[in-house]
Amino acid sequence: MSADSRLNRAFEYAPSLPLLEHSRFVLFSDCHRGTGTSGDNFLKNQHLYFAALQYYLERNFTYIELGDGDELWENRSLEQIKEIHDDVFSLLSRFYKKGCLHMLYGNHDMVKKSPRFARKCSMDFPCCTCGCKPLFPGITFHEGLILKRKDGGPDLYLTHGHQADFLNSVLWRLSRFLVRYLWKPLENVGFLDPTSAAKNNTKKKKVERAGVSWAKEKEVLLITGHTHRPMLGTPDSPFCNTGSCVHPYSVTCIEISRLHLTLVKWTLLTRPDRTLYVAREEMADPLPLSSFSLSHADTPVHNQF
Repeated sequence: MSADSRLNRAFEYAPSLPLLEHSRFVLFSDCHRGTGTSGDNFLKNQHLYFAALQYYLERNFTYIELGDGDELWENRSLEQIKEIHDDVFSLLSRFYKKGCLHMLYGNHDMVKKSPRFARKCSMDFPCCTCGCKPLFPGITFHEGLILKRKDGGPDLYLTHGHQADFLNSVLWRLSRFLVRYLWKPLENVGFLDPTSAAKNNTKKKKVERAGVSWAKEKEVLLITGHTHRPMLGTPDSPFCNTGSCVHPYSVTCIEISRLHLTLVKWTLLTRPDRTLYVAREEMADPLPLSSFSLSHADTPVHNQF
């Protein structure tokens, strides 16, 4: 099965949400929330991510996570992850109670596609003050999600993006085994996982080219994660990437507001009095969705971080 076929399948039964002038969405991917050990790549940015969630909750954004939210290749138990990052899950549960949370699965949390696993892992989370609190009871983790335009423009197709990566889609169980028992201990002594699209530039470009090609053919705007490389498409290249929450010093995401796309970086900055604060920075000018032209240009050009 080709990358195109796998992407087609991701959206075959994908639910859809209306995308209107007043709609507000924020898209995150690749949080890789872990168990608080030295291998928890999310740990260094948890405060940035928490501040970002507070900002979007207060401003009535709908939160959409494009997969790999939890690191379930290196870790077997989601319960440990929820216990370590209970403050984050508390905020996510508030989005869910408002009907403003949608979760997709990626290759590192592929097990969430199982309804049985979803029911078990999403019922509640441990709270340090009151025992257990409801988390996402009744949630379904999807492979794809479509934001439907009402103004005649191209719809937005959201997925994790691993479908364009054979080793991390078709052979994901083998990749999980290698990460869990081979690359995880080797990375602790300085080796990089060559199978990871996030750490291999050749694989990054291959996955991105496949995404651009598919989006042009379908005449839609495709937004993914997976490669951890944040980018906004150009009007002739309808492919975007949210980046990740595990950059060395920042968290990136894509905001959709007033029918514009904005690539945003959350980072820690210093005021003149040397106090620290979490800053929201726009990495490029907001891009109006009306500017996208699906003209099948050959060479994509991206705003990159």
